Amino acid sequence: MAKKSKSERRTGLLNGFAAYGMWGLVPLFWPLLKPAGAIEILAHRMVWSLVVVGVALLVMRRWAWAGQLLRQPRKLGLITVAAAVITVNWGVYIWAVNSGHVVEASLGYFINPLVTIAMGVLLLKERLRPVQWAAVAVGLAAVVVLTIGYGRPPWISLCLAFSFATYGLVKKKVNLGGLESLAAETAVQFVPALAYLLWLTAHGDSTFTAHGPGHGALLAATGVVTALPLVCFGAAAIRVPLSTLGLLQYLAPVFQFLLGIFYFHEAMPPERWAGFALVWLALTLLTSDAWRFMRRSRMPVGIPAPSPASSAPVDA
Repeated sequence: MAKKSKSERRTGLLNGFAAYGMWGLVPLFWPLLKPAGAIEILAHRMVWSLVVVGVALLVMRRWAWAGQLLRQPRKLGLITVAAAVITVNWGVYIWAVNSGHVVEASLGYFINPLVTIAMGVLLLKERLRPVQWAAVAVGLAAVVVLTIGYGRPPWISLCLAFSFATYGLVKKKVNLGGLESLAAETAVQFVPALAYLLWLTAHGDSTFTAHGPGHGALLAATGVVTALPLVCFGAAAIRVPLSTLGLLQYLAPVFQFLLGIFYFHEAMPPERWAGFALVWLALTLLTSDAWRFMRRSRMPVGIPAPSPASSAPVDA
């Protein structure tokens, strides 16, 4: 029994590494879709994600949830909000990567746990421990330093962090499984996305068929790129503790940060290094406090981890 349990944990860890590894390396994929613009790529991602997830649910015969969801207007409203927020997240992320802002995009997912905590205090009236307050304060200082360094607020990072944190908050209230939730959200996105693609085609501006079958296949692959890490994350979430997933979540922005510097050769002047150092200090405080609290309480509590239904952004 213990052996089987160890095997399950190993399988969970491998799936966790696979999920966050794919999310971390996704900046390599979006530039392959040029000359398609960010909005066209986003629309294809919405359409093909629904196709891929729909086929997966059909194969697994998991459709009972759909009828139940249609009978719950409040949940449908929350799904619509989640779809709108993740649309912003996906769109900004794709644009950021293809416009040479991979490092700034990675920062958004580094500060996401801090934003999540701040939203918990402001919206849910949660109480923070002193170290958590310190982490949030250091995170705010980092944003100030980065604002000075960039000569403007790091709006890409802030947009990604706040949109993903809002998405997580809404998804917590919806309480649907990963594939089911993605199917519901992309169903909301599908009609406007398809309408936009048809409009592009009618005006001769679509790149889907204009640049050969390889380009079309890559655009269609956006559905797989969205769904596959989510499947791996789902497999990890049921096998490893939340605290482990909370640590693994930093793999994605670390990979993105390294890609931005060493592959895309983005500039990192000293003031940006200082800002990132403050962010990493805040995350170190947050992580160490979470581990201490977990050991004291002996409960499976970890640092904020993405919802099992989240796909982005961390891509995302």
